[in-house]
Amino acid sequence: MTIFKRILEAQETLGKTYDESQSPEEKESFRLAIDALWFIWTNGQSDEFEDYRKDVESDAPARVVAAFNTRDEADAWLKANPRPPNSAYVLIANEYYVVMWFREGNVRSLVRRPILEFHLEEMMRDGLPPAAATFNTRDEADTWFSGQSEPPAQTVIQIGGEHYLAAYYRNINHRAFFPFSLVERLKEEESEE
Repeated sequence: MTIFKRILEAQETLGKTYDESQSPEEKESFRLAIDALWFIWTNGQSDEFEDYRKDVESDAPARVVAAFNTRDEADAWLKANPRPPNSAYVLIANEYYVVMWFREGNVRSLVRRPILEFHLEEMMRDGLPPAAATFNTRDEADTWFSGQSEPPAQTVIQIGGEHYLAAYYRNINHRAFFPFSLVERLKEEESEE
């Protein structure tokens, strides 16, 4: 079934539930959900929404809207963007940041968030996951990863004996390796608080 048909069916279901709802608050909640689906449809974002849903279903790391090598690059992007994507995530040197933008006063900032560390911690709940591929060097892993035209959203690999998450952000065609040892950094930060 196409994403368009699925959106129409969801709107129909929401519309029926809207008609049956009693309170103004419930009606407003259903109206908001219906409008959100129309927003996706009328802004030509149905394919992006379908990709987003695939990523969510695959338990991939949180999506990002951009990736930068340095904080200076990210700050320049934020400053030049006429309407920064408020509350969206970006990667700066493979660390997650949330975009903060307040229309009133045009206040902008990028705030570090341990999103990936939480994701890796969740993956390790039942122990370190098995590696799907093993490499001696980072160069070998890079060659393997870049040789895939559209890799899975996430794959656990091993480089030089250490476990990594190979993540592919299909919406921006970005590939990144994240060491599972980041979870230890999160625990250290939490113990310092």
